[in-house]
Amino acid sequence: MNDAPPRAGNPAGKRLALRSAVIAALGGLLFGFDTAVISGTTDALKDVFSLNAGGLGFTVATALIGTIVGAAATGLWKPADVFGRKKVLYAIGILYLVSAIGSALAPDWGTFMALRFIGGVGVGAAAAVAPIYNAEVAPPKLRGRMVGLFQFNIVLGILLAYLSNYVMLQLAPEATAWRWMFGVEALPALAFALLLVLVPESPRWLMKVGRVAEADRVIEALASDPEEARLAHKEITEALETDDAEQRPKFFTRRHRKVIFLALAIAAFNQLSGINAVLYYAPSIFESAGMGESASFLSSGGVGLINLISTMLALFVIDKLGRRKLMLIGSLGYLITLGLLSATFLSQGADFSGTASMFVVLLVMLFVAAHAFGQGAVIWVFISEIFPTSIRARGQAFGSLVHWGAAAVISWIFPLLAEVVGGGMAFAFFFVCMVGQLVWVLVLMPETKGVPLEKLKGVLGVGDSRPVHSESGR
Repeated sequence: MNDAPPRAGNPAGKRLALRSAVIAALGGLLFGFDTAVISGTTDALKDVFSLNAGGLGFTVATALIGTIVGAAATGLWKPADVFGRKKVLYAIGILYLVSAIGSALAPDWGTFMALRFIGGVGVGAAAAVAPIYNAEVAPPKLRGRMVGLFQFNIVLGILLAYLSNYVMLQLAPEATAWRWMFGVEALPALAFALLLVLVPESPRWLMKVGRVAEADRVIEALASDPEEARLAHKEITEALETDDAEQRPKFFTRRHRKVIFLALAIAAFNQLSGINAVLYYAPSIFESAGMGESASFLSSGGVGLINLISTMLALFVIDKLGRRKLMLIGSLGYLITLGLLSATFLSQGADFSGTASMFVVLLVMLFVAAHAFGQGAVIWVFISEIFPTSIRARGQAFGSLVHWGAAAVISWIFPLLAEVVGGGMAFAFFFVCMVGQLVWVLVLMPETKGVPLEKLKGVLGVGDSRPVHSESGR
């Protein structure tokens, strides 16, 4: 690190922590862009590759299958623990770049699927590594906001994908517009890889691999004052000594079952809301509600904008209201919008009036707002917080694996489900699942707001440290 050691009250520490979190979170922007860009290409892919509903669902799900592999590989092989968080982030940027250029130039369906799979591997790895990195460079009071930058950039990437798709639809030749939609991603992918040179390695990882002097320099550079640096060094050292005494504990053990269940639940419920089905098939949903192609693409951009604004609002309050309150608000929003969407599709059938079409657009926007303010803002923060240091990388990978496994299944079956039983019943299914989420939040979800990472073991009952009571009293 070239950063000079800070003096008391040194603002450079906060600036470095923020800069590092923002750059690492750009992996989230690529995450959002890569997963949402296909929403504008579904009709073209059906025509170019002669796909039926099942084939289209599998094509959309291919990148998501890649995320499962990326998350599993990150958890099983632990590259973030072996090579460091920063080097893995570099590799993720390269995967995005290769996928973007390759998908745009793919000559046939098999090649296209392979390149989308590679991009998905990058997404799965990013979801597992970037939030860990941000959690490990952020001060406890700002951790929710800084880790939440990852989610902010995901939704920013989704918005940019929708807007980029609309622009390409207007400017590029009709036959090749879908290729330009994929190829645009190469620009932010290259920027991400180049900007990583400006961030330090995680001090927790440096301490873990014995590079103590280098870790101390990073801690001092990130800290607001010497006392904060001293406390950070002490907490990390004590946590790692506990981990060393445990001799690299196994992941699936009775001791970890509570945090594993919490990660599994929040990740599964995230996708059982139907959010990715809506984001990936937004233009198709709007067209099924009676809108034209251009209007459907433009409405999708509106969905992306609402997603971004709601996420920004959530990031401003996540460290004030806490994780559980946001989840409660989001769960109620899910139930209201999904219930009304189901009723609207069931009542209108195949003949939507102009008023009903606009009502669907409004409900989809409100549904996305509820997701962004609740689950979307909380999931990666919560999962990055609940696991102890010794298994955090594996825990984040596990949460990502469950999340993207559910996303792949939902995205694969959604076109078939909508074709066979209709959009109304599909939204009704998501409604029932969100009843389950509301019960889980009310009964089982703990509050992690403001608790230092090294002390959350006590809160969650996964360590020998003295319990620290969370704000929810759980």
